[in-house]
Parts: sequence; structure tokens; C-alpha cells
Amino acid sequence: MYKAQKTTPAVVEFVDIAGLVKGASKGEGLGNKFLSHIREVDAICEVVRCFEDPNVVHVDGSIDPARDIDTINLELILADMETMEKRIDRTKKMLKADKKYALELGALEKIQSALADGKPARSVKLTDEEKDAIKETMLLTAKPILYVANISEAQIENAQIDANVKKVQEIAKEENAEVIPLCVKIEEELTILDEQEKKEMLKELGLEESGLDKVIKASYKLLGLMSFLTAGEPEVRAWTIKIGTKAPEAAGKIHTDIQRGFIRAEVVSYDELVKEGSMAAVREKGMLRLEGKDYIMQEGDIVLFRFNV
Repeated sequence: MYKAQKTTPAVVEFVDIAGLVKGASKGEGLGNKFLSHIREVDAICEVVRCFEDPNVVHVDGSIDPARDIDTINLELILADMETMEKRIDRTKKMLKADKKYALELGALEKIQSALADGKPARSVKLTDEEKDAIKETMLLTAKPILYVANISEAQIENAQIDANVKKVQEIAKEENAEVIPLCVKIEEELTILDEQEKKEMLKELGLEESGLDKVIKASYKLLGLMSFLTAGEPEVRAWTIKIGTKAPEAAGKIHTDIQRGFIRAEVVSYDELVKEGSMAAVREKGMLRLEGKDYIMQEGDIVLFRFNV
């Protein structure tokens, strides 16, 4: 529509972290290197094998997604318990000098208790103040998680009632996490097809969208993210912001000067613009909204920010 010279999409970066085996928390496999990589991410996308194939050997010799999830969770919990012991000892010493550390100690002990019961830190309900007090701990099991059930092509049609997928769903339900069944083999094939061929293949498989698209959307949601758009001939661009962000803060993603001099935002939704066919038509029908400093951005808003230099 804009015939833009440049198009910049929103980006979610996935980091492939391999090498987790039993004993990783004690240095087995990639050990501490593996764990340090996880500390750097914002969320965990755990891919769990749910398909049978004698030609693809499993490290444990059999397919059991519940066991595999337990293996990973246990190693992360053990690593977190070690972190917690050190942090609690330090906090207790600081509490003797300053009572303000009582809140932090209480939160740490709640988490330590959950970890001792084999539960991840994210399962512990904390107040905003408690979360703020312990944010520097960078606990592995505190990170939000998304499960991807890797299935075969034969399992696609009945993925939601597949026995192995259901095992993953039961575990995810306890953590209030989402499970996305997908066939990695098919996803690999889709990557080499053009858009039309991809649509035809998905249609043949009875799928509305690729598994990768589902994972991207679920990851965005998991991180509490959304996108707004700016559009013009030089560039059409998606900007990533937190859900609930107000217009001036969104403007600040583009440039701090725009946030500082914010006057108003001229906004139209993506669906409305596409329906009308042009910004001129949107203006003519009075569908362009003028929003102020308290406006909360919505997914797919197309925005022109007015500001004083």
C-alpha cells in the first residue's frame, strides 16, 4: 500500500541451547555453560519429543515426554537451589544491619520451599514488592515457559488427543503454560517453499498456519509484548512494546525526542486501514483517531506521532 523503500518487521530472537543431560547442574554435558545461556534469555521454549521413530535414537533409549521434562526441570531446580542458598545466607547477614531485607528474605524462603518440593520458582505467588526485591537473582525456573510438543506427520490430525502430547499438556497445566504441538520435520520443509507453495502444503495438511507462526505468537504473548506500526514511503516498520504501554512511551521507542515533545498520536487500526484501502479514505470517513498522553496502545495500531522539537 505504501510502496515503502524498506520494511522492518517485529523480531523475536530464539536461541538454540543444546547439551542438557542429567547432571548438568553439576557440570555434566555443557553444564554451567548451558545454564549461563539460559540465564540470559527472557523466557524458555522447551521442545519435547513426542514421536516414535526407531531411526532417531533418544538419549534415554525410549520416548517419554514427562520424564524428559522432569529431567530438564530437575536440573534447573538444582541450579536454582544452589543460587538460593548463597542468596539467603547473604540476605540474612544484611538483615542484621537493616530490617528492610526482611521482605526479600521472606520471598527467598518461599521460593526455596517450592524448589525443595520440586516446583519451579514461577509457581510461587509473590507481590510486586517481593518480585522487585529478588529480581537480581535471575532464577532459571522463574522464567516464563512455553512447551513445544514435537510430533510426527502421522500425529498431526489427532495431536490434541495424542497420548504423548497429553502428558505434556498435563504438566503445562500445572504451570499455567501453553503447549503447541508441531512437526519439526514439516516445519523444516515449509522453510524452503515460497508463500504460495507453503499455503498449499498447509491446506493439504489441514492446518491454518505453520507451527512456527504459532510459536512466535505464543512467545510474544508469553513475554507480554505487542506491536504497533509506523508507515510511509521511506519505511514501514513494526515496533515492539509491552502490552499496556501508553502513547508517549511508545513514541519513545522511536526516539526519545518524540516522547519528550509528544503532542498527540494520530491512530488507525490495521484492519480499518486495510478495509478502506488508503489513509486518504480513512481520513475522509473520519476514522483517524486523535489520541492523547493517556491512550493505551493497541495491537496493530498504525500511528503518526505529532511532537514539538
